[in-house]
Amino acid sequence: MTHALELRQVSKIYGRGPNEVHALLDVDLTVERGELVAIMGPSGSGKSTLLTIAGSLENPTSGQVLVDEVDLSTVSRSDQARMRRRSIGYVFQDFNLLPGLKAIENVTLPLELDGVGSRAARTAAIEAMEELDVADRADRFPDELSGGQRQRVAIARAIVGKRELLLADEPTGALDSVNGEAVMRLLRAATHRGVAGVVVTHEAQLASWADRVVFLRDGRVVDQTAAPPGPESLLAAGERQ
Repeated sequence: MTHALELRQVSKIYGRGPNEVHALLDVDLTVERGELVAIMGPSGSGKSTLLTIAGSLENPTSGQVLVDEVDLSTVSRSDQARMRRRSIGYVFQDFNLLPGLKAIENVTLPLELDGVGSRAARTAAIEAMEELDVADRADRFPDELSGGQRQRVAIARAIVGKRELLLADEPTGALDSVNGEAVMRLLRAATHRGVAGVVVTHEAQLASWADRVVFLRDGRVVDQTAAPPGPESLLAAGERQ
């Protein structure tokens, strides 16, 4: 079986000498297609660094990062950018929507940057936004949307097109519990379509939506465990009875 994401002995060091900080130390991690993995750990444990390296937004100091069995160290910067547009969806904690673009323009942007025609891009964007119940806000600017609506638009941008890997950094941090659960349900639904998902969260209840929880401390993986039965598992069990 091919891995959607694989980190092999990945380390990341910032600074030099007395200012040297080891953000990640010899991290090994694999994520399969259709799997949702939650990353947990205290502040400063390296969770966000792991995501930015997995998404090729920055390079590791040492080790290998493979996306769909392609070693990112063998890929040029332009090809890495193309891979991010085509294969990797990133949900940022602060949404990272462009304020001067309407919601649908934010969603279509990665497709249009990759050369997809405006009509086809808009069709794909509307489909993603309908799935997330924000299609009726397509022509609104980000500052005209609620926090939950902005997050859903950000997720639509991350999943639009044929994404294979979805990375989410505290995607529920700015949301209430109801909207937080809704976001995790949407990420879970994406994995049902074969997308591999990695989500950083500090909330155990939200991590219970994942198949597996990876714990980081001081840049190291200190434990990995199957997630406890979460809302989705309990619902499925109830339906079988």
